Amino acid sequence: MNSSEVPIYNLEGDEIEKVDIGTIFSTPFRPDLIKRSVLASRRNRQIPYGTDPRGGKRTSAESWGVGRGAARIPRVKGSRTHSASRGALAPFTVGGRRTHPPSGLQNFTEKINKKEKILARKSAIAATANPVLVESRGHIIEEIKSLPLIVSDDLESLKKTHEVQTVFSNLGLSYDLAKAKRRKTQIRPGKGKSRGRKYKKGKSVLVVIARDYGVTAAARNLPGVDVVKVEQLNTEHLAPGTHAGRLTLWTKSAIEILRESISTKN
Repeated sequence: MNSSEVPIYNLEGDEIEKVDIGTIFSTPFRPDLIKRSVLASRRNRQIPYGTDPRGGKRTSAESWGVGRGAARIPRVKGSRTHSASRGALAPFTVGGRRTHPPSGLQNFTEKINKKEKILARKSAIAATANPVLVESRGHIIEEIKSLPLIVSDDLESLKKTHEVQTVFSNLGLSYDLAKAKRRKTQIRPGKGKSRGRKYKKGKSVLVVIARDYGVTAAARNLPGVDVVKVEQLNTEHLAPGTHAGRLTLWTKSAIEILRESISTKN
């Protein structure tokens, strides 16, 4: 067998043929570029946020001036004779403006060179075929017969969740799926845990397909499983949290499309 040929399995987990993967998974591992690409992707979709420019300033409060034995902060009108005249407008008063509020004009985008972005994607793709990197990410691969793991195109036509679960079990992916299903005891720090994200959710299998005939809807309820078309595959899919080596399941057509696109760009 040629060193660039890998087996293709059917939905029952039996080897049916071999496919030439070419140089798809031969790119050197570049964790620096992968991290930079993922962080840039996150930054570029971040929504600008800021306060209302008129927040805390909708008042007719004025300062009493000097010579009255009182601080010169703006005070609510009509409270001059009151012993505790209420301040307004100033940052430290009730309902006043913020001292240094965030500006909605802030630019969150982060640029990355086109060639670096392409190389980071290729490196992340190659990392999915490296058992050391896949295991270091925490995936369970003892029952998996080979990496990269390629399955026939019949997977794209599955429409039931239990059918996808059966295929995962036949391919040796059920242990990793069960690991992602278990709720982690680690609680998210900060205010995020009060907004519906109390527990962190792990990532499991990434399914890369060429065409979607129903498998996306069938697999979306499985914990940690993501399904993406090969044309939309990016570095963040392959390296969640900037950590490369995600356990990935490829369909035969997705590998063929990927091989053609990589050979064309080269």
